[in-house]
Amino acid sequence: MQDQLKLDDFICFAIYTASHALNRAYKPLLDTLGLTYPQYLALVALWEQDGQIVGGLGERLFLESSTLTPLLKRLESAGYISRERQRGRTRRRHPAQRGGYSPEGKGDRYPQLHRGSERP
Repeated sequence: MQDQLKLDDFICFAIYTASHALNRAYKPLLDTLGLTYPQYLALVALWEQDGQIVGGLGERLFLESSTLTPLLKRLESAGYISRERQRGRTRRRHPAQRGGYSPEGKGDRYPQLHRGSERP
């Protein structure tokens, strides 16, 4: 049995370690901004399409609303986003970038996040 199970042979382990490596690479930059990696991903998703409802944003990020809602509240408290209730709906909220970013202006406020964003 020992010869059959080798951790390095598991693709899932390779993906897991790659994910940790990416998080470690982004961490110093995100720490200076007071952001976590999931918060950064939420901001990027909002830069991509502003004014999304929480459910749609959760689907895009593969996060449950029970995880996403506290994350969005922390971003709002830090001044990164504002959230508004949808008219006529008490349970739908639209997280939105504070300041109404346009695609060409989104890197102006946080240029360090966008410079070479494909790589940390």
